[in-house]
Amino acid sequence: MEQIQRLIMVVSTVSNRDDSVAVITIFNPPLNTMAVPIIAGLMEKFDEVSRRNDVKAAVLTGSGGKFCGGLDLNVIQKVHLTGDVSLVPQASVALALTAIEDCNKPIVAAIEGLALGGGLELAMSCHARIATPKAQLALPELSLGLIPGLGGTQRLPRLVGLSKAIEMLMSSKPILSEEGKKLCLIDAIAPSQELLKNSRKWALDIAERRKPWVKSLQRTDKIGSLSEAQEVLRFARHQAKRTAPNSSLHQACLDVIEEGILHGGYKGLLKEDKVFRETVLSDNSKGLVHLFFAQRATSKVPKVTDVGLKPRQIKKVGVIGGGLMGCGIATALIVSNICVLLKELNCDYLLKGIERIQANVRGLVTRGKLTKDKADKALSILKGVLDYSEFKDVDMVIEAVIENVGLKQKIFSEIEKACPPHCILATNTSTIDLNLIADKLNPQDRVIGAHFFSPAHVMPLLEIVRTQKTSPQVILDLMTIGKVINKVPVVVGNCTGFAVNRTFFPYTQGAHLLVNLGVDLFRIDGVISNFGLPMGPFQLQDVSGYGVFLAVWKEFAKAFPDRVFMSPLIELLMKNGRNGKINGKGYYIYEKGSKPKPDPSILPIIEESRQQTKLMPAGKLRTITDKEILEMVLFPVVNEACRVLDEGVVVRASDLDTTSVLGMSFPSHRGGIVFWADTVGANHVYKSLKKWSEAYGSFYKPSKYLEERAIKGIPLLTTFFISFFPFSSLPNVA
Repeated sequence: MEQIQRLIMVVSTVSNRDDSVAVITIFNPPLNTMAVPIIAGLMEKFDEVSRRNDVKAAVLTGSGGKFCGGLDLNVIQKVHLTGDVSLVPQASVALALTAIEDCNKPIVAAIEGLALGGGLELAMSCHARIATPKAQLALPELSLGLIPGLGGTQRLPRLVGLSKAIEMLMSSKPILSEEGKKLCLIDAIAPSQELLKNSRKWALDIAERRKPWVKSLQRTDKIGSLSEAQEVLRFARHQAKRTAPNSSLHQACLDVIEEGILHGGYKGLLKEDKVFRETVLSDNSKGLVHLFFAQRATSKVPKVTDVGLKPRQIKKVGVIGGGLMGCGIATALIVSNICVLLKELNCDYLLKGIERIQANVRGLVTRGKLTKDKADKALSILKGVLDYSEFKDVDMVIEAVIENVGLKQKIFSEIEKACPPHCILATNTSTIDLNLIADKLNPQDRVIGAHFFSPAHVMPLLEIVRTQKTSPQVILDLMTIGKVINKVPVVVGNCTGFAVNRTFFPYTQGAHLLVNLGVDLFRIDGVISNFGLPMGPFQLQDVSGYGVFLAVWKEFAKAFPDRVFMSPLIELLMKNGRNGKINGKGYYIYEKGSKPKPDPSILPIIEESRQQTKLMPAGKLRTITDKEILEMVLFPVVNEACRVLDEGVVVRASDLDTTSVLGMSFPSHRGGIVFWADTVGANHVYKSLKKWSEAYGSFYKPSKYLEERAIKGIPLLTTFFISFFPFSSLPNVA
């Protein structure tokens, strides 16, 4: 038999053995994403397979242990920058249908590692799918503001059933190949070393009619009757309105699925392509794709990740403080197989801390985030202690006690003596200057901030705070441990509030200023919730407790006295015996089993606050629109973000987008606080702040950085900081 010549190309390869089965390999490391040349190369190879008489069947696979990570998002980013949708190839029919599914030779997908987005869509176009154990399968397009564009909305329901397909599409969450096998998305599972052999055999069996030749787009057996399908879709639409109230994309995706059910898979493909090309230019897509790249950029820190350092292994961590934060941090560590010593002052506190960690772990099991075996293993590597005698071999200590400078200084003095010289000394402070905490230590190169967000075992952000003296090795080590415990580590500079709390400290103050101007606080909460944050600023105060807010507020008043609005409202509420949800008395009424309800009894307290501040002109409220409410709350945050950028507290402007979404729950589809500000326009932000500062004082005074950007017409996101101020001698570049 004539052998097929092995063509080694950047795009893919075609090879053949005596079984007459060609192997097409996607080669675009590390994830074999589908850039434009890859798509063109695949179409060329499938055309070759269909034409050659010496080929009976083909196997599609990926190089380097990865099948395909989907469409290269750099293509989407170029579309966003240029507005040219034609940059995305129309491959849904040409490649996935004509070249693969309707090919005159059977094609089997050999999936190793992952098949995500367009990668899974390619696999579903094939006539069978063989996967290695634990391979990840997902259509995550909705999380990027897109819908699948390679037939996923049509083929997935026909392979796994309508309900499961909708669940996978709406959640964007991956399943493993074992579940895929149960759902009939995967035909067989084979070990990595046997994957190609088994896939070739399966392809040949189809060619020689020993196994069925299945075209997924033509299947209807998993859809059910029309009435059943429409009922499933009705329920899905209702759920989508609840889970994604600010997005029309989920409904658009369901429309496309319905089109295929009513009019057939081919009509569904055509509508899918049309809607994909409409949504790719949406603001949601632009924001979410920007955030995708912004989050990945945080792993690159100049003079830390680019100087050849290797991270040291962290096996054992001491956590000081068994409160909510300390226990959350300990939970995150032990479920990631890192041994923890939890230190407390006495047996009662220690027992409560251990019980809290146990409850955290049980909660993860209940929510399906952790298996029972892994939970038992995690709790077995937790140990409670009352002194530092066992800290002699810890690799890192994380102090997580109350925000008290003197107490933290005392603890750091103690752990410096008790811990080995290589041990990282970290603090979970959210506002205090690290130089104060480490004032008496020598040297201070291993002191660093590890600011987790509550609840620490759930929230994804880890704000890593470095001082001028923190060594690059320690920064790299903490970045690495952050990734190990499934956090997104973002390195920031040292100042009051650091990057996240510093940027957002005006958030609640802007809301309080509006209330003292006469605006209904429940209306403010509604406007902010409608914008996409999980709750408004006043309900957030209720949930957190007023004591915390008041303490933080005063810290910022010391640091930035020229731009802090001190509202008397919180102190008045506390004098009235209120502390929010903690004691059931706040702005809202909290009753078990029901949603929070506005509490009308706070109106006299609000009126007293207004009388003290005397902000209402002639005691009367001027008309303020919902748009003005939103901007008067969020534009001061943008203004402070500009100061953070100007001082070089973050490496790059997009880091603030990542931290605002992951740390403060800023709506992800808006791309983060800086990206959103650019969509609004720096000039509009500047002019609005200037107008309000003339009316209401220095709280709204625009920063010089914002003013310069607005006047010159320069977007805020063009700034990239090479290093941290004051370490860098390089200027900011735009």
